[in-house]
Amino acid sequence: MNGFIGRRTELDLLHDLLRKVQAGSRGGRPGRAVLIRGRRRVGKSRLVEEFLEQAELPHVFFTAVGGSREEDLAGFATELAASALPDASRFADFAAPQSWDAALHLLATALPTDAPSVVVLDEIPYLVREDPSFEGALQKAFDRTLSKLPILLILIGSDIAMMEQLNTYGRPFYQRGTEMVVPPLNPRDVAAMLGLSAADALDACLITGGLPLVLEEWPHGAGLWDYLEQALARPTSALLVSGERTLAAEFPTEAQARTVLGAIGHGERTFTLIGRAAGGLHPGSVKRSLELLTGRRMVAAELPLSTKPSRESRYRIDDPYLRFWLSFIGPGIPAVERGRGDLVLDTVRASWTSWRGRAIEPVIREALWRLSDNRLPENTKVIGGYWTRTNDPEIDLIGADRTPVAKKITFVGSIKWLENKPFDPRDLSRLITHRSQLPGADGDTPLLAVARNGCTATGVTHLTPEELLDAWG
Repeated sequence: MNGFIGRRTELDLLHDLLRKVQAGSRGGRPGRAVLIRGRRRVGKSRLVEEFLEQAELPHVFFTAVGGSREEDLAGFATELAASALPDASRFADFAAPQSWDAALHLLATALPTDAPSVVVLDEIPYLVREDPSFEGALQKAFDRTLSKLPILLILIGSDIAMMEQLNTYGRPFYQRGTEMVVPPLNPRDVAAMLGLSAADALDACLITGGLPLVLEEWPHGAGLWDYLEQALARPTSALLVSGERTLAAEFPTEAQARTVLGAIGHGERTFTLIGRAAGGLHPGSVKRSLELLTGRRMVAAELPLSTKPSRESRYRIDDPYLRFWLSFIGPGIPAVERGRGDLVLDTVRASWTSWRGRAIEPVIREALWRLSDNRLPENTKVIGGYWTRTNDPEIDLIGADRTPVAKKITFVGSIKWLENKPFDPRDLSRLITHRSQLPGADGDTPLLAVARNGCTATGVTHLTPEELLDAWG
């Protein structure tokens, strides 16, 4: 696959949709559509390019630039004329269409009727923002002509909230396309790509967020600190510039939301402390900003998991790469630009142990959720954590049958993610004490330890970094 790593699930889905196009349908509508969404720079376009290389079919790939409707219509006509579609060159002398109705009609006349082809429209949110009639034009074109042709229509977008809305009730394209989410590369893929151990691959995910563009700069087999030293020596490295570009695209005008995001990125987790760190914003402004951030999947709002209701909401950066970038890289960019990336590296070193200990928690919870069918106690449907206002106790891992208020706690667990310290009897004693303070747990509730460097305690189920990677197998 020419160095292309992972994405087997996503590629299989695209090939399955293509087979349905090739098989046709009794209703005379072989055409299929798929809406692909995911974070910026997560590799959505690269995934589709790999699919097109494997499929070896006539296709057109158009990427909107978000300038104006006229610019994108002209760009679409140019891409169509230069595409691999049969006789596409005959469109070279055509004037640029003046509307998306006309552009999609032109596309329909270029598509073969007796053989499958693929049409890719990238950065769909730009087209929706530029022209409110685009969605209706797309729906009409798909219903009247495109769905009657052997075509796979691929629609790609980085604005996750908008892409979700395109396929919701009341929108023109509702139920006309299959939805696909492209996540970052998972820790197992990162380990394979970089030649790292399981524990080191999990650390690499905390820094890069599994973004392919950032991972491509990581030398094969290099350690964490070697990579950071190299990346922080170059102001143009993907580790530095990807964060700024993501924030500029996501929040072109919402300055308060960016300020609130920065407060969470620096470690504040409660509503009150976030508002205070954001410069004493009015609670109403903080509330609106948090709603915007959670709606765009930039921030996750979490509640303690137990059998007792709680209102102790906490917030965290949901995007792993931005979690690291907001904590260290963003504030350190001026130093890197002055040639003092070493100062940023020193800051990371000084805070790494404590920062990593908290940042690894959502990654491990996801891994456990993926393993829950066969490695965790029966009826474990959700994985979360537990805390009180005073953080006494604060428990890393809780398994339960449902959320936000559980009927049954299935296990209580702890994460020990230090380099040279195993989960030992003292850690077990602390976990047992915390279990006694958890609503819904008792002395028979199973105990779990996830440790980077082994376990020397007995009476507790232990999971290793290698077993965590198996969750993405």
